Amino acid sequence: MRLAIFDCDGTLVDSQADICAAMDAAFAAAGLVPPERHATRRVVGLSLHEAMRQLHPAGAHEDHASLTELYKDAFRARRAAGAVAEPLYEGIAGLVEQLAAEGWQLAVATGKSDRGLAHCLATHGLTRHFVSLQTADRHPSKPDPSMIEQCIADAGADRHRTAMIGDTVYDIVMARNAGVRGIGVDWGYHETEELFEAGAEAVATSIAELRALLGAIK
Repeated sequence: MRLAIFDCDGTLVDSQADICAAMDAAFAAAGLVPPERHATRRVVGLSLHEAMRQLHPAGAHEDHASLTELYKDAFRARRAAGAVAEPLYEGIAGLVEQLAAEGWQLAVATGKSDRGLAHCLATHGLTRHFVSLQTADRHPSKPDPSMIEQCIADAGADRHRTAMIGDTVYDIVMARNAGVRGIGVDWGYHETEELFEAGAEAVATSIAELRALLGAIK
């Protein structure tokens, strides 16, 4: 059984505007200078607590926990106000539907919360295609392989026919740690060279190229 595990932010959807806005609001609410947007984009994919630890290294564990809650509050407020967009990257919906029609098992492994991922996929009408949805709510932060291991178990997939698709080094190292294929995409938040250095077997520059890379897995 073939399994394609997708990261969400920066791979399925372009959510950087929403993430950066919520991060700015969280730091401001804590009386801290918000991080530069580049720094925020660099931690997308990590669990929120780990992201806060990297963005505010001088803070204590309690500070990171507080920032995490402030971020969640800010994101919920944006969603309630109808300000969250999270558009799918062009061609993603068609790719997901095509893979599902071809008999692939599909899953998501993301630093998002359960609630955030569920809302995102439902908004785009994609929920029904995924057999496993793994988030930072129930697993250690990437690059720990826990999320991939659960996806494989849920799908009943063959490890050597499983691919993790993502835009960050966290995704690629997580794939390597789990002993599955790591395929990068160049439309997200980390550079192509970084993905190869992290161990990506390939980096797709388009949806068509990603489809071809997955098609080569037999």
